[in-house]
Amino acid sequence: MNINALIAQFPVSLSISRNLEIIDSVLQQTNVGDLVIFPEGSISGYSTDTSFLKQINNPALLKGIKHLQAEAENRKINVWAGTCVNINNKWFNAAYGFSADGKTRVYHKINLANHERGSFSSGNSLPIFELNMFGEKIVIGVQICRELRFPEQWGLLARRGAQIILHLNNAIGDSSYQSVWKSHLVSRAAETQRFVLSANNAATEQISPTIAIAPDGHIIGEVVSSKLDVLHVELDLSKVSNWYLNQSRTDVVEIKSNQNAA
Repeated sequence: MNINALIAQFPVSLSISRNLEIIDSVLQQTNVGDLVIFPEGSISGYSTDTSFLKQINNPALLKGIKHLQAEAENRKINVWAGTCVNINNKWFNAAYGFSADGKTRVYHKINLANHERGSFSSGNSLPIFELNMFGEKIVIGVQICRELRFPEQWGLLARRGAQIILHLNNAIGDSSYQSVWKSHLVSRAAETQRFVLSANNAATEQISPTIAIAPDGHIIGEVVSSKLDVLHVELDLSKVSNWYLNQSRTDVVEIKSNQNAA
């Protein structure tokens, strides 16, 4: 099965209305059945200075989330966007998935950055998400930003059946690390033999590109820019394989989880 994906980057701001305006402009480019991914914090905004959380207008944020849920359902597409969200007086760094059937899926970042600890609560599970596209089941895994440095998490998602692993990113500040982060993403794709789609915040100094990588590790498309840009790629899911995973020496090293897949 082939599906079309759009990986969108834009300069994420602390204005929810401005972010939604740009997200809507990208959704206008979609066709029925498309998979669309936006960066970490792309709805609420995001900053390494976590005092920005105090400025988030929660009613506006919830209204924006409902808006994107409706857009995905009306356009018959699947949209993933990052947002900071407050649940029972706890902040989470989350990825929200809005599907064509009107449902909303959520992943909470489990491996927080150092600057996030103390301000955010961490998730405690690595769920997979089943989406229906043209009557076919597609399985998605999600990771956020610095979680690209923990291959065991990606390996578990692949073993649970994820065919595509989405990476919502907001890594800006020192572009000298760009080759390192890009190498990590290529490795995550090649070692799991899964498609990896990574959307980063658009900025002058991107630590990681916005990129689409095939299960063999080859790059399908890549953007390094400070401006709004959208990668349009076609994913042939028949290329997803367990060839290497099945050769793992589980008698020596085995990946286990304390949580069940959601």
